[in-house]
Amino acid sequence: MEVDSGMRLRTWMRVALPLAGVFLTAQPVAAIAPGWHFVGPGIEYQEFQLPDPNNVFVARMDRSNPAVTLESSIAEGRLSGARESVRSMAARYDQTLSYWGGAWGGRNRVVVAINGYYFDPNTGIPWRGQVHSGWYAKRFDDLQNGSGFAWGLERQAFIGGCVEHRPDKQAIIYLKSSETQTFQGINVPRGEDQLILYTPQYDVTTLTDDSGAEVLVEVARPAMVLPQPNMVTGIVREIRKNLGATPIPFDHVVLSAHGSARTRLLDHVEVGDQIGISQDIKHYEADCRTHNSNDWTKTFASIGGAFNFLRNGEIQDFTDPGANSRAPRTAIAFNDNYIFFIVVDGRNPGVSEGMTMNELATFARDGLQATWGIAQDGGGSSTMVVNGVVVNNTYCNFTDCTPDLTTDYSDDPRALIRVRESRILTRETASLSPDGLLEAMVANGMMMVLIDPKLESASYAPGDPVITIINSELRLGPGNNYAVIADLPVNSSGTIVEHANKLNGIFATGAFWWKASFGGLIGWIREDALPYVPAGDIQSYLPNLNLEATPPPP
Repeated sequence: MEVDSGMRLRTWMRVALPLAGVFLTAQPVAAIAPGWHFVGPGIEYQEFQLPDPNNVFVARMDRSNPAVTLESSIAEGRLSGARESVRSMAARYDQTLSYWGGAWGGRNRVVVAINGYYFDPNTGIPWRGQVHSGWYAKRFDDLQNGSGFAWGLERQAFIGGCVEHRPDKQAIIYLKSSETQTFQGINVPRGEDQLILYTPQYDVTTLTDDSGAEVLVEVARPAMVLPQPNMVTGIVREIRKNLGATPIPFDHVVLSAHGSARTRLLDHVEVGDQIGISQDIKHYEADCRTHNSNDWTKTFASIGGAFNFLRNGEIQDFTDPGANSRAPRTAIAFNDNYIFFIVVDGRNPGVSEGMTMNELATFARDGLQATWGIAQDGGGSSTMVVNGVVVNNTYCNFTDCTPDLTTDYSDDPRALIRVRESRILTRETASLSPDGLLEAMVANGMMMVLIDPKLESASYAPGDPVITIINSELRLGPGNNYAVIADLPVNSSGTIVEHANKLNGIFATGAFWWKASFGGLIGWIREDALPYVPAGDIQSYLPNLNLEATPPPP
């Protein structure tokens, strides 16, 4: 135990010896000695105490281990704008359903989490783009000199350059007529004469008004980057004319159209029709002219990135003052064998002072043997969580623990804390957790996760009547991470309904889940809110069910 600069006792996760002989200069240095500690299958952690001085926290994931993967995180699960601590996001996504492996069913066991890219300080919307569990949930900006880090379903990793979404390549295909209609955005407010695609990562609903039309589509897989002639297919479940704010269930998208786009959409769809969704990203180098061979097709997880400080083993130079001053840092680096998450503490003279981009690149290349690296949001945002524990000194990263040598605070240590907290950058926001930890509130992040195997219950079947035995909640998806769409009192009667993607009885966030209709409202309910029924034996239990119970309120 030690008292940190925040005048608070905390347990440091010291799992590596000081690294003698590693100096952060542009000169090559010896590879880091063994000292990695197991934190999960295929994932190891090590803390480096460097003499310059810096405390560096590193997790590495074995790229060849099929049991582990990367996943992005979204504050409060909604890209419409939110902030959340890295630790809270890790808890939010722990044991949630994943599409890793090309099918829903496995569950994320979050082992390591870090903060992500910059975000709008007024709205909490992350900058650049994001892919979450295969869903292309936020488009990267067109024709900018960079995009972000990407991880694909085939375990490929790359750092994206300049990208372009050619309008004619972002299309809805009406399979009945083979007609197509382009859409103008993903998870953004709908404009005049626009067709916008909304995915479950946007919000509970589309947040639209009633001036357009919205079509609810159940999809067979996430709406991912998949260029024509390939497509994600889905079935039209509902058409809502002159209605907005459509709820977005977990395996659905909403096509929201206004004006001329509305007319074309309604001319081509009927309930039960099959549609396709194709998306394409044209990829360039940073000059936005030279072709980049890295393919965004079937990207599984991605977030924006800042300085691409290491490119194929070459340290990059930057003129930006923000790259050349020492500060807390968060980064993602990789080589052919490992993905590395790196967090460097800073703003604490004599203890951990932070790194420049050159120093960060040197550490990643010469210390970790990484060949590629990209920075994330740093400063007060820099946070690493390992198995639910914040391992770095978020207090000094956030408040700046530079000593004030002109004032004696020995009689009032709390005054020193108030002075430090007054130095917080106005764009940064933090929360004080119940255990006394100051944690930055950020918009997104990246995680290393172990995929737990699919578990299913066979207690019910489509058409089975059910009744709630406790006060319950009906949700947009199978898991506590999905929004509640109705509160169900005891004795609410319903019926198990068919699920196109065959996930009835799936286990997630600590429970088995069933798709059910209560009073005409369809959603997902926990099995433990329903009577226990031995598998396949619902008929013998029918006499015990109060099927005349009052249905839930509409």
